[in-house]
Amino acid sequence: MLDKSKKTGDSNFSEQEISRFDALAESWWDPQGKYKTALEFNRARLNVIKAQIEIHFGRGNLPPDYSALSIIDIGSGGGLISEPLAKLGAQVTGIDASAVSVEVAKRHAQNTGVKVDYQHKLSSEVVEEGRQYDVVINAEVVEHVPDQQQLMRECASLVKPGGLLILATLNRTLKSYVVAIVGAEYVMRYLPIGTHDWKKFVKPSELKSWIGNEFTLKYQVGMRLNPLKGEWLTTSSLAVNYIQTYSKHK
Repeated sequence: MLDKSKKTGDSNFSEQEISRFDALAESWWDPQGKYKTALEFNRARLNVIKAQIEIHFGRGNLPPDYSALSIIDIGSGGGLISEPLAKLGAQVTGIDASAVSVEVAKRHAQNTGVKVDYQHKLSSEVVEEGRQYDVVINAEVVEHVPDQQQLMRECASLVKPGGLLILATLNRTLKSYVVAIVGAEYVMRYLPIGTHDWKKFVKPSELKSWIGNEFTLKYQVGMRLNPLKGEWLTTSSLAVNYIQTYSKHK
């Protein structure tokens, strides 16, 4: 079978992955659609992301001034993370390799009246522009690119000194294979078959090593599904889905 993954110059993307997400994009915002479990997962994940931003940038017991924060969501898809953060007042840029996903996100933001700067581009292009942000988010993206270490280096370079890097992905464990691939794709059909490649899942220690010495790991937590209630909850186990936050040294 022809391998459609590409790693040429600054092009770190997989045509096969992009075409798959093009097909998904229109369904991402439908709370009654077949991906409603993924939407519930995003809600729980977003709660963690917001809490970590508020801890890092908060003023004592007061929340941060979101309007003073610049945020980039790398692999923003349909805007499920970008739009809620922009609604809080943050200056949010969402980038994605899928032009269809970007257009879906733009249309949804226009309909809800939320201002997000969505752009069809790769993180390498933003690095070349010399931009940096208070918060860099890369959620459920690293497991879909050919050169994972390059993507992490690019994300790290986009964080301002004193800023926050938030990463979310899947651990490469036997449990993650059973839960995220066999269970989620083949049994429960929460996601289309072939959405994930277990060999591309990333261990927390690998992420940490790719980030480099400029960062300190501040927080990590796992995510688990309560199948009876259809709710996603945080857990101390990082065996399947997990989130890490890193602060960049000033």
